[in-house]
Amino acid sequence: MKTWREECAVIGIWNHEEASRLAYLGLFAMQHRGQESAGVVSLHENHHIHHKGLGLVGDVFSEPDLIRLKGAAAVGHARYSTTGQNLLTNAQPITAQLLNGPLAVAHNGNLINAHELREKLQKEGSIFQGTNDTEVLMHLLSRHPSNDLIKALQDSVVQLEGAFSFVVMSHDRLVAIRDPYGFRPLVLGKKKNAAGEWAYVLASETCAFDLIGAQFVREIEPGEIFWVDQQGEHQLMMDRKVSRKARCIFEHVYFARPDSVVFGHSVYESRKSFGRYLAKENKVEADIVVPVPDSGVPAAIGYSLESGIPFELGIIRNHYVGRTFIQPQQSIRSFGVKIKLNPQSAVLQGKRVIVIDDSLVRGTTSNKIIGLIRAAGAKEVHMRIAAPPTINPCYYGVDTPHKSQLIASHQSVEEIRKFIDADSLTYLSLEGLFAAMKAKSDSFCAACFDGNYPTPLHGLDRISP
Repeated sequence: MKTWREECAVIGIWNHEEASRLAYLGLFAMQHRGQESAGVVSLHENHHIHHKGLGLVGDVFSEPDLIRLKGAAAVGHARYSTTGQNLLTNAQPITAQLLNGPLAVAHNGNLINAHELREKLQKEGSIFQGTNDTEVLMHLLSRHPSNDLIKALQDSVVQLEGAFSFVVMSHDRLVAIRDPYGFRPLVLGKKKNAAGEWAYVLASETCAFDLIGAQFVREIEPGEIFWVDQQGEHQLMMDRKVSRKARCIFEHVYFARPDSVVFGHSVYESRKSFGRYLAKENKVEADIVVPVPDSGVPAAIGYSLESGIPFELGIIRNHYVGRTFIQPQQSIRSFGVKIKLNPQSAVLQGKRVIVIDDSLVRGTTSNKIIGLIRAAGAKEVHMRIAAPPTINPCYYGVDTPHKSQLIASHQSVEEIRKFIDADSLTYLSLEGLFAAMKAKSDSFCAACFDGNYPTPLHGLDRISP
């Protein structure tokens, strides 16, 4: 439906007899973060066993695969290709047999200096198997002279620019690393194993903990290297300081599952609060508030509560349309949106409708949705977006369109209103967004809204994604 693609999901399990199954279930819970490939690597008798493939988690793994993935530790990954093509060689976790043993790396984020590092490493003799940026870390580690994995990681990750939340598994430990800006979420949890001992769980979102019955412990801090081994848990901070934190605000606007807690905030409550502030800032007389399902539901609830205008499910989503749906021939192409979203005439007929969504990227989907609502008999259609206009691409692990394809980057609000055929269109202000989060703007990255990129872009701003 939209042109945003979520980033990736990572998960790690340590000291649990069903490690690979827990990793599989955790990826299932975080499927929204990546739908192009999935993989799990388990640790059994100091050796790695791995399985990965292209497609959804449920399609990549079978019962025999999970039986084969023996061991009490595992790492998993579900991927969208923010860097590198959607090829099996780019599916993660990335694995290699290094001098000191096997290593598996799962990565959420994007390394903006990956091209420079890759070119340097290739000139020095490194041979890359794929085209994704995560492989750069593996080569840096393989060339490090130390036998100490933590020392090698310390010296390697300080060379990386951009966003990274890594989960790394060797033959004797599980490691979590988060970049010093804290762009991407990474959380720590615990769960009792069959022997009554604590098993450790690392994941991109807390919704993975809910599914597997793990307890949330804390966030992995920006700049932290955390690891667990036979001696217990350990922690140190990277030897690199940054001027600010830059947690991705779009995790709360769109990416994360609403039942997750991200950066210490309930995503569901954040989105409801966005809706409340949207109603405070943009008042309009109307009969009903209708969300674009499922993305606009929490914000629409908040808008309804603040405005006193009744909330209605005026659009019903067909949840059984997958990504592989075969597009019809051009003669019936107009059915494309209605296959997924069906307006209810009984709810919309003769009504002044406020339609709530979390973002407006190209505008084409909003135009089609408004057309369907009007065809269902709505008297007026007022579009409200529970985020500021998206005017810039992301370079930190989100697969965004080219800047020229972001309609708000080159058209005014009035021009967009006309394009989507709404009676009115307003966005949540950037000030309202942070007020709703009860957060300081310098603790989040909102570059997609304000163009204030927290790191040098190494020329990437001239070659927009």
